[in-house]
Amino acid sequence: MNKLGLSERDICTKFITPALRSAGWDEMLQIREEVSFTKGRIIVRGKLVSRGRAKRADYILYYKPNIPLALIEAKDNTHSVGDGMQQGLDYAATLDIPFVFSSNGDGFVFHDRTGLSARVESSLGLDAFPPPADLWARYRAWKGLDAEAERIVLQDYYDDGSGEAKRYYQVTAINRSIEAIAKGANRVLLVMATGSGKTRTAFQIIWRLWKVGRKKRILFLADRNVLIDQTMVNDFRPFGAAMAKLSTNSKTIERQDGTTVDLTLALDKKRRIDTAFEIYLGLYQAITGPEDRQKLYREFSPGFFDLIVVDECHRGSAAADSAWREILDHFSGATQIGLTATPKETEYVSNTDYFGEPIFTYSLKQGISDGFLAPYKVIKVHIDRDVEGYRPELGQLDRDGNEIEDRIYNTTDFDRNIVLDDRTVLTAKTVTKFLKESGDRYQKTIVFCVDEEHAARMRQALVNENADLVAENQRYVMRITGSDKEGQDQLGNFIDPESRYPVLVTTSRLLSTGVDAQTCRLIVLDRAVGSMTEFKQIVGRGTRVHEDTKKFYFTLIDFRGATAHFADPDFDGDPVQIYEPGKDEPIMPPDDAPPAAEGDDAIPPTLGEDETIVDHPGLPLPPGAPIRKIYVDGVGARILAERVEYLDENGKLVTESLRDFTKAALKKRFASLDDFLKRWKSGERKQAIIEELEAEGLALDAIADELGKNLDPFDLICHVAFDKKPLTRRERSENVKKRDVFTKYGPQARAVLDALLEKYRDDGVLNLDDTNVLKVTPFTTMGSVVQLISAFGGKAGFEKAVQEMQDALYQETA
Repeated sequence: MNKLGLSERDICTKFITPALRSAGWDEMLQIREEVSFTKGRIIVRGKLVSRGRAKRADYILYYKPNIPLALIEAKDNTHSVGDGMQQGLDYAATLDIPFVFSSNGDGFVFHDRTGLSARVESSLGLDAFPPPADLWARYRAWKGLDAEAERIVLQDYYDDGSGEAKRYYQVTAINRSIEAIAKGANRVLLVMATGSGKTRTAFQIIWRLWKVGRKKRILFLADRNVLIDQTMVNDFRPFGAAMAKLSTNSKTIERQDGTTVDLTLALDKKRRIDTAFEIYLGLYQAITGPEDRQKLYREFSPGFFDLIVVDECHRGSAAADSAWREILDHFSGATQIGLTATPKETEYVSNTDYFGEPIFTYSLKQGISDGFLAPYKVIKVHIDRDVEGYRPELGQLDRDGNEIEDRIYNTTDFDRNIVLDDRTVLTAKTVTKFLKESGDRYQKTIVFCVDEEHAARMRQALVNENADLVAENQRYVMRITGSDKEGQDQLGNFIDPESRYPVLVTTSRLLSTGVDAQTCRLIVLDRAVGSMTEFKQIVGRGTRVHEDTKKFYFTLIDFRGATAHFADPDFDGDPVQIYEPGKDEPIMPPDDAPPAAEGDDAIPPTLGEDETIVDHPGLPLPPGAPIRKIYVDGVGARILAERVEYLDENGKLVTESLRDFTKAALKKRFASLDDFLKRWKSGERKQAIIEELEAEGLALDAIADELGKNLDPFDLICHVAFDKKPLTRRERSENVKKRDVFTKYGPQARAVLDALLEKYRDDGVLNLDDTNVLKVTPFTTMGSVVQLISAFGGKAGFEKAVQEMQDALYQETA
């Protein structure tokens, strides 16, 4: 056997896999080959959406399912034995795998990332690959696992029988959490971007600790009823009869598979607790409150729960004086896991003060890079009143007949202190215009407003702009806010991918966090967002990919300059600890620190106070003094400018039109018009040039759609890259006919060439010399393929005739 002539796959099959079997690795349970662990980045350019290549490991070896130990990068035998090591190390760092091997079929190079071996890298023969027990012993020593900790760590994951693999970062988050808790950690923080599966990750952590008997009574805390309900019937469903909700309200919920289930309750109508369950799920605000009678959690003894999982822990649990923190302090002896997409780090409030540094972080940037999360376009709309401000005329009266204070009002005042209805109408018109131009007026949309009153006015403006669709179904536009029961009742339908209505939703803060709106394609910001935490949460409403409905990216329309947060270096960085206690200072921030603005409808404060504290930190309203808004009629508003921005494949936010992008990319490939013409005319297959461009992410269909012209790819390139006047396919084909270039051929050959010219004109077919084209109409009515080719004296004559016709087609270049 000539080993040098074998492919990489042959090397794996004939040498590497047999070596693993000989070392005692189970081929069915422990060895996985060609493991794709990312989805491939979603790249959006104009209307063009493509995926980058997924990262794929040649081998991953597991001690038990979902406990990866080693990675092998294979090369064919023309490479040296260690040529795959650097790539393997890169993959292993991403996958949190300690042992890396490289092989070309002659042997192995072994790299120990734990730092415990005498030599970091060593060479091994094919017959010297370490057995599973050897690598597991090294792993145990690296992690510092004693026998009891090992028993916990080796507890199986829940297997639903679907065969669906966990995402690599979820496995890392789960395993790190289990290992930390097995070794005695009582505070664990996981930072995972919205849409990356925090709840699913939490379920596997709870399941494994519960099944092994390490944690017997568990409390899962969230801040949205819909989150609790959907968690119970979907991700937490395997807990079955051991699980109940801390609520007095019975409810029937629809599962993802369409079946329905009645939630099990742990409270009776008198709010008495049934302590027979093992898994409890509850709302923060349902088990605590400012009054003693609301503090239901006190009915449990401090030692009742072994484990508490806190969803969205960037909220009230971060502040020491928060009512929600009372619950965590009451059960301080329990192991507590915090889950958040956006750790709160301000001068006064910090997650890491309480939970410690994150044990694992999976950022929005990483999720987009891996292709698990959706990238987004940003449209910045500048309204003249926002940019220039508004100053009333001397003595001008508002709608109620009161004189308007003479000062300059700006974007922070609009819809909070002063209302310009024309501005609201313009915003609604702009959103509606976007929906119409997109071609999909049924894309789920969230419009974030200043407060509930602003959300009501925005709803009315959108109703008026979309009267035709509202006439078909009044739920096309709805307000969903904390005080609007009718709107809240439709929240489940809004987030349900199978439910068409509601479509356009206005809100203030109710939808800013936690709501799993998988098919949300448009987010509109018509209020300032001062908090980086809240801004990340709002962006997270659109980051879920929903392939069934072809939702691969979303759009964010910003009317208030909130996307200035993109420029902040911390926008998608790791958590930053700001409060730094010195020697002998308390770990927690000072008690006399100003309260942090939490701003969420889930904790019902007085209307307005919740809104104001968020946007004006440090400037609370006087007690009992509601804001009096000034309503001014007849003040026009217009759009000053619109800018389209998108994230490129490197995660950088760029401002560039699709046309500009295409022009720059084409000029990199073709130095001049002459260079392109030479390449095009010398190419035997024009289609091959187009395919090469598509492989580089330059599909020309999208730019053709944007130009709105039915152009040949040749003309598209000449026009976009070199500013030449384009000819349509019809014009080119007519020019060929005028020159009567087919006269030297017989009647049947001329008929074939005429029909090929029609194929080019009508369908844009470029590979006209492919004889397969003769197998379709109208050629099938002219004779067999053999007969038609014979009319040209054979295949060579046919190809020569087509080449001459193509030369004639592209004779005019301007």
